[in-house]
Amino acid sequence: MLGCTLGVLLAAATLSNGGKVQKDNLQLPSDALENRETVKGIFNVSYTAYKTYAWGHDSLLVNSRSYEDDRNGWGATIVDAMDTMWIMGFNTWFDEAVNHTATVNFNQSQTNDLASVFETTIRYVGGLLSAYELSGRQRQILVDKAQEVTQPLTYAWVGTNSLPFGEVNYTTRSPEQSDTNIAEAGTLTMEWSRLSLYTDNDTYRQLAEKSVQHMIHMPSVFPGMPGQIVDPSTGDAVNSYVSWGAMSDSYFEYLIKYARLTNTNDTSYADAWLTAVNSTINKLQRRSTVGNWLYLADYDGSNILHVGSHLACFYGGNWILGGKLTNNADIVNIGLNLTDACWNTYASTATGIGPEEFAYISSDGGYTGGSPPDANQTAFYNKHGFYITTADYILRPEVLESNFYAWRATGDIKYWNNAVSAMKSFQEYLRTSVAYTGITDVNDRNSSRYDEMQSFWFAEVLKYLYLTFDDPQRISLDEYVFNTEAHPFKAPPAAATYGSGKA
Repeated sequence: MLGCTLGVLLAAATLSNGGKVQKDNLQLPSDALENRETVKGIFNVSYTAYKTYAWGHDSLLVNSRSYEDDRNGWGATIVDAMDTMWIMGFNTWFDEAVNHTATVNFNQSQTNDLASVFETTIRYVGGLLSAYELSGRQRQILVDKAQEVTQPLTYAWVGTNSLPFGEVNYTTRSPEQSDTNIAEAGTLTMEWSRLSLYTDNDTYRQLAEKSVQHMIHMPSVFPGMPGQIVDPSTGDAVNSYVSWGAMSDSYFEYLIKYARLTNTNDTSYADAWLTAVNSTINKLQRRSTVGNWLYLADYDGSNILHVGSHLACFYGGNWILGGKLTNNADIVNIGLNLTDACWNTYASTATGIGPEEFAYISSDGGYTGGSPPDANQTAFYNKHGFYITTADYILRPEVLESNFYAWRATGDIKYWNNAVSAMKSFQEYLRTSVAYTGITDVNDRNSSRYDEMQSFWFAEVLKYLYLTFDDPQRISLDEYVFNTEAHPFKAPPAAATYGSGKA
C-alpha cells in the first residue's frame, strides 16, 4: 500500500520485533568468499596506487599519477579508508594509517581552502571515530585527532544562532557567513554525539542537536520537509525547494539513524522522519509510464520535477532501514521498490553502471525544469523507464548502498546478483593501468575517464560491496548504524519503539 496516511505510519511505530532489520538466518551463496576476495583485490590495487603516487594527500589523480588536496590536505583517503581496511583485514595498512594520522596537524588546514563543516565531519570525524570503535577502542590518538579537527568547526555557530554556517576558516577561526542547506546543517548528530561520548565534552552533541531541532521545528513546505536552503544568520529557509537529493538528503537520512544510534527518549527525530516520509508518499512519489518504476520527485515551490539522481538513490536503503525500525512493512516495500528503480539505472546502460542524473515521465507529465527529452532520450525512456540527463559516474555508492540494505533485509538473491554485476562492471570499465576512476559516459563502453579517485571509493563503494558478500553477522544492521560516508558506529540494543505514535 503506497497511499499510507500519517496516522497509519505513526501508529505502526510500536515495534513487535525490537526494530530488527536483518533477515533471520540469512545464508550466503557459494561464491561469497570469491566475491569478497575480488573486492579486496580492487581495494588493494586502488590503495597501493594511492600509496605510490599520493601518500599523505587527499586524493589520487589516477591518470596524472599525482595527487589533489581537495579536503584540506589532511589525507582524506587514508582516514576515509581506515575502517574499511580493518573490516577487510588489511591490518598492516591500518596500523600504518593510524601512525600517519597521528602526525597530521588537524588544527590548521594544509591548503588555502575553507573547511566544510559537513565534509570534514562525515569523512574525518566519522572515519576516525569509527576506526577507533572497530579496532577495540584501544587507539586513543584517533579520538584525540577527531577532537582536534572538530574543535575549529564549532566556530561555525555564531552568537546564539541555532544553525551553523557551512564553512570555517581554520586560520582565523571564523565562518564563511553565507547560506547553507539542511543536509550540511543536519548531518552532524551521529559523529558529534560520538565525539562527546568519547571526550566527556557534551558541547559537540549539544551543538549538533540544536541545529537539527531547529530544522525539525521550523516552518516547512510540506509537513516535515523544510526548504533546502537556509540562512544561519536568521534561521529561516530562503527557498521552497524540497528533495531527497543533494542539499537535503542526509538531513532526512540522519533523523531515523540518530534515533537508532542513541535510542534517545526524545521521539522528535523518528517522528520527524516519519512525517517527512508521509509527506513524500502523499506529494512526491511518482511511477514511470514505462516500466512502472517508483521514484521520488523534487518540488521547486511551484512544480513537481520528474528528476532523479545517483546521490538520491540512498533513499531506498534509508526507507528499508526506517521501515524495519518502525515495524512498518509498507515503508519497507516502498524502499525496496525505490531500490529496484535505482538499480534499473545500472541495468539499462551499456556499462552496467548508473548515471549521475536522470529523469522520467509520470501520469502527471515529465516536467523537469529544463529542456524536454530529445529524440535519443525519448527512445531510451521508451525502453527503460528513465532517460539520462547527466551521463557520468564519479564513483558514487548510493545505489549499492540501498542494494546492501535490501540484501540484508530480504535475502532476495537478485540483490546479491546486482552487487556481483556492479563489481564486474567496475572491473571492466573503471580499471586503469594504475587504479580505478570514474567515467564520463556510462552508456559508452569506450568512455573517457576522470582523473580523480575519490576517497569515498574506499569508504563507501568497496565497503558496501564487501559487506554484501560478507557474513551478515559481521557489521550487522541490527548492531551498527552507518553514517552518510558509510562509517559504522556500534549502537545499543534496539529500543521497543521509534517514534511517539503522533506527529
